[in-house]
Amino acid sequence: MQEGRLEAIWVKRERLGPMDAVDRATLVAGRGLVGNANQGGRRQVAIVERETWDRLMRLLEADLDPSARRANLLVSGVRLQESRGQVLHVGGCQIRIGGELTPCERMDEALPGLQEAMRPDWGGGAFGEVLDSGEIHVGDPVRLDET
Repeated sequence: MQEGRLEAIWVKRERLGPMDAVDRATLVAGRGLVGNANQGGRRQVAIVERETWDRLMRLLEADLDPSARRANLLVSGVRLQESRGQVLHVGGCQIRIGGELTPCERMDEALPGLQEAMRPDWGGGAFGEVLDSGEIHVGDPVRLDET
């Protein structure tokens, strides 16, 4: 079992819209984050690792804010690579990891070379399905139950 911390939460109001940083958010089972443009389906929540983001910024000699990844949650202390099917506990909520997030061309719009740099080892993060509803807060503990 890996344990860490929820470092940041972002809500996307509309498709391709800005990512709003919030201190807390509500997860709804089978839907995602309340107020987020992406609802339902398999990609209800997008998650990126702080350690991976920091490594990418060192590699590209940049200092881009992690919100540029356009994920909903920034976590530290857990490794998302190859976590498909595992359950990520965020505060009192659970998210089943559905797979790897493939970086899109918007990453190169944010920083040239970022899209390619993110491709190996799940560098773009993971997506998941919310299993139970509840409120999450920046600073909440996170835990990845390995299967």
